[in-house]
Amino acid sequence: MREVTIALAQTAPVLNDNEENLRRMAAIIQRICSEQPTDLIVFPELAVSGYECGLNFTRLAERVPGHVVSFLANKAAEFNVYLAFGMPVKEKVESILYNAAVLIGRDGELLGDYRKLHLRGEERLAFRAGYRLPLFETEFGLVGLMVGWDLAFPETARSLALDGADLVILCAAWETAHMEEWRAFTVARACENAVYLAAANRVGDEPSYSFGGESALIGPRGQMHTALDEAVEGYAVATVDLDEIRKVREEHQILQCRQPAAYRALVRKY
Repeated sequence: MREVTIALAQTAPVLNDNEENLRRMAAIIQRICSEQPTDLIVFPELAVSGYECGLNFTRLAERVPGHVVSFLANKAAEFNVYLAFGMPVKEKVESILYNAAVLIGRDGELLGDYRKLHLRGEERLAFRAGYRLPLFETEFGLVGLMVGWDLAFPETARSLALDGADLVILCAAWETAHMEEWRAFTVARACENAVYLAAANRVGDEPSYSFGGESALIGPRGQMHTALDEAVEGYAVATVDLDEIRKVREEHQILQCRQPAAYRALVRKY
């Protein structure tokens, strides 16, 4: 068995205040880990900065590693837990920003970051789209990352699954007005790829947005292992067995029975 205990932290980040959000994240990490042994905690998209920051992203974005990563790496090592969280990231060229998710190991080691591929609406004004779908090796299996609207594109999770992901982590800021899509997409991405999906969605309101929560940990058969039903701050924890993935894939042949030669339209530019 490859059991892993995963916590989904459903937070309402304070807009434009990295330090306050880091303080709150540290308190959540301490609370979760003091209640039960936990292997991984997942935070939402842009959990460090808030979502509707506009021009402030140039001030709030940091390099990886930097202060934000170092601070949370210390917490990961202190509580012996993997951490995944969303933050604005910048390159050496100060004007190049990405909407990213970062993964830190339980010893405080930076495992890497993923830059959001599919930018929605005004995100395109602040961020550059990513171009890679990396996998990260952990003690419990291969992990892939997605951010927000990546969920709506089946190719994202399918690419991670084909490359060997056992667990797909989603850091999201999904709006209240589109929660029907959230429910459908999260279950579909898990069961159509026979993977576990750990989806942490933020809550709270910003000037132009309201966010719907409903964070969920979904299994390879589409089963809900734990979820937060209300759009309020909190967290949910569940233990799953990643070996279930192999059983489901052998039973349903969901990846083995693909017909890639017929899918040429999938990589055709619209």
